[in-house]
Formats: sequence, structure tokens, C-alpha cells
Amino acid sequence: MTRRHVVIRGRVQGVFFRDSLRSRARELGVNGWARNAGDGSVEAVFEGSEGALDALVAWSRQGPPRARVDEVEVSEEQVKGEQGFSVW
Repeated sequence: MTRRHVVIRGRVQGVFFRDSLRSRARELGVNGWARNAGDGSVEAVFEGSEGALDALVAWSRQGPPRARVDEVEVSEEQVKGEQGFSVW
């Protein structure tokens, strides 16, 4: 089990990024959360297998069709045992 903190910058608010991210996370069996940040980015935490997290981070670099991703910042964190995938 691995945990990653992810910040996605670009045109990522108002384009169904978080909802699409939640759908993809559920398909991959990834737990965590995503929220809009005050600076216009989307902040997220992913917990799951390394392969699933790699796939979700790769998806985050593209996002849904209306998004424009300029930067994805990823850092490793200590696993906390997230359950499900929440969007705030």
C-alpha cells in the first residue's frame, strides 16, 4: 500500500476534473480524496497499490476532455488508511 499527495495545476476547476478523477480512482481500486484548492488547482490524496497509483497519476496528467493540465506535483506520504474516494 502506498500514499501519494498530488497537486494538479492548469484549467482543472469547472471541467469535471474531480468527478472524473473519482470515477477513475474507483475503477482502479484507489482510495483517497480530491478537492478544489483556493489557488485554482486540484489537490488529491491517493492510496492503493503502486501500479494503480501510477495509472491514476498518469491519468491526472491528462484529465477529462475539457481540462488543460500544466503541472502535476507528486509527493509520497505515510499511509493513513483512506476508505473509498471522496470529493469535496
